[in-house]
Amino acid sequence: MIAMNRHVSRTSLKAVLAGSAAALFLGVAAPHATADSGPAAPPAPSDASRNAAHDAAEAPKTLDTLSRFFAREGAVTKAAAEPRVAGDKAVPVYYLSPDFVAGKKDAPIARMQFLASKAVSSDGQEASLWAVRQGGSWQIVNIATGDDETHYARVGADKAPGGTVFLEPQINGWYVTKGTRVLPLDKDARRAVGAEGTTVVAYQKRVHKAYGDKLPGSAYGKSGKAGGFTEEPSGGAAAASGAKSDSGARTESASASSDGAMTVASTVAGAGALVALGLSGVALVRRRSRRLG
Repeated sequence: MIAMNRHVSRTSLKAVLAGSAAALFLGVAAPHATADSGPAAPPAPSDASRNAAHDAAEAPKTLDTLSRFFAREGAVTKAAAEPRVAGDKAVPVYYLSPDFVAGKKDAPIARMQFLASKAVSSDGQEASLWAVRQGGSWQIVNIATGDDETHYARVGADKAPGGTVFLEPQINGWYVTKGTRVLPLDKDARRAVGAEGTTVVAYQKRVHKAYGDKLPGSAYGKSGKAGGFTEEPSGGAAAASGAKSDSGARTESASASSDGAMTVASTVAGAGALVALGLSGVALVRRRSRRLG
């Protein structure tokens, strides 16, 4: 099932992409850092994976769902929506890594959460299609308004070619990191680290202070203060029963896989993309319709 929400859907991803699990999932060995180069870059998806995720975005079933998504408020009819998927490869989307927050040695700043493709309707509406690997194939599990993922990937590539673009979901801050620097890409990130950015070391100290006591297994995490999320016995997270988005609309749960790769357990609009990072709760992120930066 593809989750559709007016505002950004917050995805609960099982924490299986850390360390060797990430390397195994992506089919590559995690690169090592040197003292002068900063932390290692996270493993990157193969071209085959990016192509497969793009193909999933262009599948007839996905396009039909997109037509309904774009027609949800009457701006265009389902028949006239005529959605198309931009580009020829899906874009890897990275979130701030809990291992980096915890200060683990050689941990990359970010880890990949999903692959994203931009979709556009006949009347100019934009959406982001989130793909994860399920049961051996790439599947679309969520549609969110706007094109933040692909937009900031382009902005970051222009600002620091070859760097890693990532999201700090607790503040909805987009950054690009390369070498020993972390540079802001939107207003939220600039408020956090300044217009000129900061060092990786200083950034790690900042996020550790902000989130270090809210990582999985912490007393905070076990207390249930998760903005509508509760811990499952498996260590994943699920939306609290009957959770609603900030717009009052009920959300749909995305289907989960059992292959241990990258699994969407639930989606909740407006609850904050906190479990995707492995954090229990800090702050709500802003609506996708209000891009800052």
